[in-house]
Amino acid sequence: MGSNHAVRTSTGVTLHATVDGPADAPSTVVLAHGWTLDSRSWEPVARTLTSPNGPAAKVIRYDHRAHGRSDMVPREDMTIEALADDLAEVIGELAPSGPLVLGGHSMGGMTIMALAERHPELVASRVAGVALVSTAAGGLADTTLGLSVRMLGLIRKGEARLAKAAWVDRRAALSRRPWLLAPGMRALLVGPYADRGATMTTARCVAACRPATMVGFRPTLDAHERDAALAAFETIPTEVLVGTRDKLTPPGQSRRIVAAATKARLTEFPGAGHMVPLERVHAVSSRISGLVEAAR
Repeated sequence: MGSNHAVRTSTGVTLHATVDGPADAPSTVVLAHGWTLDSRSWEPVARTLTSPNGPAAKVIRYDHRAHGRSDMVPREDMTIEALADDLAEVIGELAPSGPLVLGGHSMGGMTIMALAERHPELVASRVAGVALVSTAAGGLADTTLGLSVRMLGLIRKGEARLAKAAWVDRRAALSRRPWLLAPGMRALLVGPYADRGATMTTARCVAACRPATMVGFRPTLDAHERDAALAAFETIPTEVLVGTRDKLTPPGQSRRIVAAATKARLTEFPGAGHMVPLERVHAVSSRISGLVEAAR
């Protein structure tokens, strides 16, 4: 599915991207994935958007630096700011003209917020629609994951020890047995009604993630505070989507986004977890299709 591209950024990082749909489409959708995931998490949505019944848009989905098939980088270069600059360069290379609809899941949504902060002229001149899916404008350092204070404290201590472990930077993947992660994915990331495909795609993405990536991006997620950046979306049609069972970025985070971007439309999906692009494929595709149609 789609054509593969290597985008070499000005900082020397090569990013892997997949482009689907007609090359001469009037609009382009760019999809950015979440922390510890990769572009496979957007594949079902991309497939739906480029189906015969789709909005006839070109769809770009790419792997963030240090994720998927993109280049690894030192931990000091694992920042949301760097992700925003990467996104700007992906757009410049693969969609240099025409209206854009940006879709960001989790850390991908945060990347879009940082793009508005760091590249306001690009957002103002090109972006015609935004979908912020299972994401947050800030407050992630206080996320409880639905756990008790004691359990959360143990997890935080474990993360701190992991960050200092020498083997973390040497290991190429978290696990070579994705099915072993499936129970944890069901407990933490997907909702109770998610199908097996959503669970296993999530498990495959997380299993393939480099441990250094997992620990390296944690500080920038905790530092992410971008309520002010949401003002850029006041004049841009914006869809904010979240599952009611999301433990990583609970519905309150999406309500916080809508409170700052007052013209955004909020949709809460009953029973869905954090992996809304995989759990509610057609609903997410429909919202993005609507943004594409409005951009014409």
